[in-house]
Amino acid sequence: MSGAPMVVLVGPMGVGKSTVGHLLAERLGVGYRDTDEDIVAAEGRAIADIFVADGEPVFREIEKRAVRVALAGHEGVLALGGGAILDADTRALLAGRRVIYLSMDVEEAVKRTGLNAARPLLAINPRKQWRELMEARRHLYEEVASAVVATDGRTPEEVTQAALDALELKEA
Repeated sequence: MSGAPMVVLVGPMGVGKSTVGHLLAERLGVGYRDTDEDIVAAEGRAIADIFVADGEPVFREIEKRAVRVALAGHEGVLALGGGAILDADTRALLAGRRVIYLSMDVEEAVKRTGLNAARPLLAINPRKQWRELMEARRHLYEEVASAVVATDGRTPEEVTQAALDALELKEA
């Protein structure tokens, strides 16, 4: 697929898509891109501010466009925002691509993010909301994934190696 990302990372907020994405890109000798960073740059404001000012539906439309553009024009490692897979068109665009779902359980999420209020979808009762988000999204992450890599109790380097190993299995 010319112009297509070598690897796309999906998973919940705080799972380490950015950290692992940078490491993967370095190991593969390619560029790294994050659609959340694209949105912040294009909109000139934080994602949380878009949620508060315009609401989630507006944010999801902006996100859908950002993902479509990135999938068409980036050849390295691409990380998608945690909710990008909610959109059926986005899931269709991911079909047939090398997609790695980075997974973690709620205890790991608490350790990594503190489930703090800077995450707009977790502002009230974060642990319960994180569980509900994952119940709604897990099957969608799995639907688009070529491989699932658990991140619980692993260093970013270990997760990166597991992702590389999973890709090698897919290419064999």
